[in-house]
Amino acid sequence: MRDMNFIPESVHSVHLVAICGTGMAALAGMCKEVGFEVSGSDQNVYPPMSTFLSDLGITVADGYRPENLDHRPDLVVVGNAVSRGNPEIEQMLDMKLPYCSFPQALNRFFMSGKGTLVVVGTHGKTSTSALLAWVLSTAGLDPGFMVGGIMKNLNRNYHAGSGPYFVVEGDEYDTAFFDKGPKFFHYTPSRAILTSVEFDHADIYRDFSHVKSAFSSFCSTMPDEALLVGYDGDPVVRELVEKAPCWTTLYGERPRSPWQLGGMEVRDGHTRFEVMRRGERFGTFSTSLVGRHNLLNALAVIAVSHDLRIPEEIVRHALKTFQGVKRRQEIRGEKGGVIVMDDFAHHPTEVRVTLNAVRTAYPERRLVAVFEPRTNSSMRSVFQAAYAEVFDEADLVCLRKPSRLDKVPVDQRFSTSKLVSDLRKRGKATHGFEDTEAILDYLISTLRSGDLVLVMSNGGFDNIHQRLLESL
Repeated sequence: MRDMNFIPESVHSVHLVAICGTGMAALAGMCKEVGFEVSGSDQNVYPPMSTFLSDLGITVADGYRPENLDHRPDLVVVGNAVSRGNPEIEQMLDMKLPYCSFPQALNRFFMSGKGTLVVVGTHGKTSTSALLAWVLSTAGLDPGFMVGGIMKNLNRNYHAGSGPYFVVEGDEYDTAFFDKGPKFFHYTPSRAILTSVEFDHADIYRDFSHVKSAFSSFCSTMPDEALLVGYDGDPVVRELVEKAPCWTTLYGERPRSPWQLGGMEVRDGHTRFEVMRRGERFGTFSTSLVGRHNLLNALAVIAVSHDLRIPEEIVRHALKTFQGVKRRQEIRGEKGGVIVMDDFAHHPTEVRVTLNAVRTAYPERRLVAVFEPRTNSSMRSVFQAAYAEVFDEADLVCLRKPSRLDKVPVDQRFSTSKLVSDLRKRGKATHGFEDTEAILDYLISTLRSGDLVLVMSNGGFDNIHQRLLESL
């Protein structure tokens, strides 16, 4: 059978398989925004994603079935959550319907003819790409964008945009069952930011060398006229930047880097920081974002904005007014003097920098860290030792046993009890729990006014944040 993995010249209707994923749902919204007839399917369709898609007028079939394709869409977009053997995928192949992946569709329909601004790296992609999109929006450039979290300023994570630029979070995760390469291979940047390179996604990458090779391929195929902006504090990033065939620059805190963080001070909920360019003062900026890692993200955005010739005063205003991204140090509420904060942190490095940032912002509060190892990597023993060293800033640690350990081979499974033991050996008050209900019961009995509960998970965590606030 001829391979139908292509996008026809003329497309009027699209069907998205696994439409309820964050990126796929955003793509569906963008397709609807530009006038396509859009349908989709997924399993276990439930709010808020089902409501979001319904409000857009998009019909979503609950469950994967051959008849979901009876209307013969012009194009099927296949999410990476499905694979061969899925009844809808097999029907798509039998019907010889044209199909493509999520990044292929994004590139063809929304990036074509625009300057693509790609943010890649193991950490910081969502916050950095969202901030860059906000700077362009503030400058009146109406950028298209697709980021991995809801921007509070706009209450959305996507926009088709009519302007000359498209901002995208370049994901290193695999593309689809028919394309196991990273999604970011499908984007051709005019500018790119590389924040970091660490081992992650243990379900698809063999080791750190494998991860590094993916980022190396991305950097080595940058167009000659493009700009690559890399973080100087990561030796692998510096190596890849040095070898890249395009224009390059570094940002961070090393003395010889073209873009440097200068002095900083935290006052009245804002961080004021100085930026140096080639050893001379470039300007002073202010942000409500917390933590040095976020200042570095902002510095990268300032560097790209300067290359785009966006006036400094506009960039300064954008940084000051940027409200952040949901699920990134987001305060969900305060009850009885207890602050409940939500964060997406899951990789050991992210847990460490998030705890450091929150400790800096709230030095007077008892910091209670509630962590759910839920990703394919964090449920594996590959990070077992690393997790024992990243909770130092917490006063009390509550660990939930992973709920999907059955998906991991027995000899590779993360051990909650071992981490509890390791943290206690470091003098850290730590408790392990079988489920969310047990954590809630414990927190309700032990929390007191002046505490800050930082909940870290890449999932919904059984809505623990709202349930805790209602119980306090």
